[in-house]
Amino acid sequence: MSDRSYRGIFTIPATPFDEDWQVDWEGLRNIVDFCIGCGAHGLVWPVNASGFTTLSDEERLKGMEVVVEQAAGRAPVVLGVAGVSAEHAAMFARRAQEVGADAVIAMAPYVHKITDPGGLLAYYHAIDQVVDLPIFIQNHSVGTDMSVAILERLVREVEHCEYIKEETLPVTHKITALMELGLPKLKGIFGGAGGRYMLLEYPRGVAGQMPGCHVTDVMVRFWNALEAGDWPEAKRLYGLLSPLYAIETQCRGAIYKEVLRRRGVIKSARSRNAPPDQMDEHDHRALDDILRDLEPEFTWPGSRPLQYGVDHPVPLSRGATLSGASSPSTSAGGGAGGADAFDR
Repeated sequence: MSDRSYRGIFTIPATPFDEDWQVDWEGLRNIVDFCIGCGAHGLVWPVNASGFTTLSDEERLKGMEVVVEQAAGRAPVVLGVAGVSAEHAAMFARRAQEVGADAVIAMAPYVHKITDPGGLLAYYHAIDQVVDLPIFIQNHSVGTDMSVAILERLVREVEHCEYIKEETLPVTHKITALMELGLPKLKGIFGGAGGRYMLLEYPRGVAGQMPGCHVTDVMVRFWNALEAGDWPEAKRLYGLLSPLYAIETQCRGAIYKEVLRRRGVIKSARSRNAPPDQMDEHDHRALDDILRDLEPEFTWPGSRPLQYGVDHPVPLSRGATLSGASSPSTSAGGGAGGADAFDR
């Protein structure tokens, strides 16, 4: 078991794409700098909010090195190693160890799912055997909705399984059930879903939260208020975030990168496999209103004037040719195919 303990906002960098739908590696580096500049306590890439299922194995392997290199020790990096099989996940885990990750995180297989406990144990053992790093078990329905009993076995029987990211409903009840087990090796449980349930999770003893990165500075302020026992401030910030959570649910996967584009972090909000109509004009107007309320809470030192107004780029999908579309470098994209609307 490792000596270090992790706590706080471990934010999830999005994966930006250029006009040719290739990974924008410079943009990814900018996002890493943005997250750290916002005060993130750690970084997690590539997972669902990164759109990892739209990346090739080669892109995932290269991106691991890029993220660790750009973070340069300024924040711990948890690399996503979920695979379609034990062997696939072990390959990613081995690479994470090689490039200097501080920890790894893995969902259960997400194509042909494993439901039997023995198969899940074998999967996490395969990861465990190739790393000497803490493992975060990501409990998410995209993989397998694992019971508290299975999670307990994984923590007890797999050497490096020291953390859980719990995202299956009712998440609060599962967190409490896990906490009540008093597992000596379990160093912490992190929440997901972009912080939607953090007000309810925190009193139950969570160690942190792993949200999408678009408003990392606000999430850090939210967490710090909870840590300080300042519940009025935490509730005030939650009230400002609530409309953002709502539009994220309506425009699945589009909002993370659209906000990053508007904040000047990346050039394009494109997402692979995304439909062209994720955001209509009403959505853009609503996002204007939401960001006006949130802007006073932004602390990112690289901040520049937000992009507001009704003259927004037309969202483009791969191969789409829409009349009146703006230049590809500034088009707004996004969707369920690119990243889960919940940061999970």
